[in-house]
Formats: sequence, structure tokens, C-alpha cells
Amino acid sequence: MTWLTWRQFRAQAVTAAAALAAFAILLVVLGLRLRDSYDQDIAGCGSTNSCGTARDAFLEQYDTLLFLVSVVLLAVPALIGIFWGAPLITRELEAGTHRLVWSQSVTRTRWLAVKLAVPALAAVVFSGAFSLLLTWAASPYDTVEGDRFGALSFGSRNVTPLAYSVFAFVLATALGLLVRHTLAAMAVTLAVLVAVQLAVPFLVRPELREPVRTRQALTAKAAATARIHLGGQHVQVLDYVITGAWVLDSTHDLLDSDDKPVLTDEVKGCLTGNRAKDVACLSAKDLHFEVTYQPADRYWMFQWTEFAGYAAAAGLLAAFSLRWIRRPMV
Repeated sequence: MTWLTWRQFRAQAVTAAAALAAFAILLVVLGLRLRDSYDQDIAGCGSTNSCGTARDAFLEQYDTLLFLVSVVLLAVPALIGIFWGAPLITRELEAGTHRLVWSQSVTRTRWLAVKLAVPALAAVVFSGAFSLLLTWAASPYDTVEGDRFGALSFGSRNVTPLAYSVFAFVLATALGLLVRHTLAAMAVTLAVLVAVQLAVPFLVRPELREPVRTRQALTAKAAATARIHLGGQHVQVLDYVITGAWVLDSTHDLLDSDDKPVLTDEVKGCLTGNRAKDVACLSAKDLHFEVTYQPADRYWMFQWTEFAGYAAAAGLLAAFSLRWIRRPMV
């Protein structure tokens, strides 16, 4: 049974191996280039203005390419689900070969268990190798950017892609059992996975642990990692960054010592056009803002929590499929 399943799956496995080999070459070359650029321009750099310029140039140089590669890895589970999972049962049902297979000595449950196990293992190997290569290649960039919790980088690095790939595959197989038509199963699988990819990063992940809320004084260091916005009646701090952490709110009202919003007119005297002087003037006014964030040391807890969640969902879907296939199939 295992050998037969492998023979049926061999074409997809060879295609996946060829794609992985091509991306491996790309990622190794990219990783070496990133390390050369990092060693030449970033390593040993302090906090001077020239170093800030070097960091910005480094990020801009590789941003688009890493974005595209990360998108490809995020798409891998969907492709596995659509092209491996959705047709797994539906093509047997559409061709009518299930009647012959299920009339043999092998039970439906055992048949499906083997059919699930072989591609699921391949999904783990394929997505795991891709994720490992991308995590290695992008590590200098991720170190400089300091945003490991980003929706794109978090979902395409380390262990989360492994469980997500298995989840996508088993989900597609279960949907195929329900709808019994390959194209319909593919379409529904894509819709569900897109919904999951939107819901998990923006609705579920921020609530995995109670966020930390803290008061941040507007010091020169804090102002250097944010933008001061004076467009409205009140002054706002935009895009404040805590290195390695996940800042959940991108807009913060600037507050005075009485926790009242600072009016734009109150700080206009600090705006001379010289950023260093402007920041020094603002930081002398005893101003602060509130920040809600997930600390950097929660990164691996979040990774393993999502891994466990996807793995558990895949297990439940597999159990459902093994039970559902016992029902009469016309």
C-alpha cells in the first residue's frame, strides 16, 4: 500500500524536489550576498547617523527580493493543499477507481491513512527545507530590521511553515471528501487558506498572550526610532519601534506630564528643521506616549504555539477524514 501510494505521488514529489533545488541555489546565493553586505556595511557600526544611513540602504537593497521569496514560502502550503491534498481523494471518486480499491482486502481507513501519511511527510520535508534555507539566508536582514513578528517574516521563518503545510494538505483532503469534485475542492481550499492567512496574523496571533502596555518617555533615543506627526490638532508619534518586539499600535498620542494630549501649537517652537535640535527640545518637555506590544522574548513561544495549533487542527481534520470515509460513497 505504501509503495503504491508513493508511485502515485512520485510525480508531485519530483516536481517539488526540482523546485526546492532551484530555490535552494537562489537562497544560498542570497544568503552569502547578505552576509557580505552585512560584514562590510553594518557589522561594528554604532548608532551614528552614517550607520543609520547604512542600515537603511542595506534594508532597501534586499527588501524587495526577500519580500518575494517570503511570499513564495507563504504560498507553498496553499500550493500543497491545492495540488496535493484536493485531488487526493477526488480523482479516485471522479474516475471511479475507488470502487476497485475499496473492494480489496485493504480497509478504507487504512487506505486513507497511508494516502495521507506519505504526502504529509513530504510536505514537512519540503516546507521545512525551504523554511530552514530562508531563515538562514534572511538572518542578517532580520537582525537589522528587528521585526521578527511581522506577518510575512513570522509565517515564513522557523517552525510555523512546517505545521501549516501539513494543515493545508489535510484540510484540502477533507474538503475533497466533502465536495467530491477536484476543481471545487481546490477553490474552497484556496478560499479557506486565504481566510486563515488573514485571520491568524491579525486577529489570533496578537492575542496569544496578553500584550504589555508601557509608558515610553519621549527621549532622544525614542524619537530617533519614530516619526513625530503634527498634521492634526494633537501631536502623534508614528511607527515607534522596539527592537525585536511586536508593537501592536502604530499611532500613539503624545502626552504631557498630566497624561493630556499635547497640542500642536505647544511644540511648534521646537521645530527648527534641525532634527537633532528638535528632538533635544521635545525630549526636554517631559513628554511621553503609551505603547502596547508583545516582547521579543515571546517570539519562540508564539512560534511553537502556532505550530501546535496547526498540528492539532491537522490531526482533527485527519481524524474526521478517516471517520467520514467509512460512509457510503456513491
